Amino acid sequence: MDLGIKGRRAVVCAASRGLGRGCAEALARNGVDLVINGRDAQVLEETAGAIRADTGVAVETVAGDISEPAVQAALIDAAPEPDILVNNNGGPPRRDFREIDRGAFLQGVVMNMATPVEMIGRVVDGMAERGFGRIVNITSISVMMPVPGLDLSSGARAGLTAFVAGIVPTVAASNVTINNLLPGYFDTERLHSNIAAGARATGADLAEFTAQHMASVPAKRFGDPAEFGEACAFLCSAQAGYITGQNLLLDGGRYSSVW
Repeated sequence: MDLGIKGRRAVVCAASRGLGRGCAEALARNGVDLVINGRDAQVLEETAGAIRADTGVAVETVAGDISEPAVQAALIDAAPEPDILVNNNGGPPRRDFREIDRGAFLQGVVMNMATPVEMIGRVVDGMAERGFGRIVNITSISVMMPVPGLDLSSGARAGLTAFVAGIVPTVAASNVTINNLLPGYFDTERLHSNIAAGARATGADLAEFTAQHMASVPAKRFGDPAEFGEACAFLCSAQAGYITGQNLLLDGGRYSSVW
């Protein structure tokens, strides 16, 4: 299927690994030039080189913490008129809510709510003026189904979801869409890090604890970041212009609900 976005340009945040990389790779396979971001400059360059070699698209890099205004500005300097923005960022570490002090609370909100809103503010008006824009926020299944120990991440991402819902109708007529992707258990470093932390906290065997997590998914497997990326690419397609303000769960059936 031709997604109709060949030659477009995308900014993909936190794209050196995991789900962000999956999104960047899927967009590149559809002919989208990229500006990608990540904290680890070496890993970021390795990712960029692999994407260039595999797809032939132009890939620029901006290393640094996307929560920093200077890094955000550098991304927009590298892509002054992006057609696509994929918001992604790491989340706060797993911890009991009683252990979260004011500083940690504010940092979590900045990472998972304020930062993507700031990035949207930097690009959305230009998208509207040009008559095309696709914004995808990577949030979490925890927005719909809270995960113990990830309360700060859940709360901040839920806040982002509510915040952008108010922006959606103001730009829909300009062919600018804003949607959210809610991942469940995907085979990423972050997932395995969280599982390892849970195993340590409970004294469980790591292999058994991992198997229990996988068994809790009706699909009986962890998701592949590549399939997550393909869903992101479709939401960025020309054909998806009538899909906006939506929360798309990719969770192998973990969240059980009729609506």
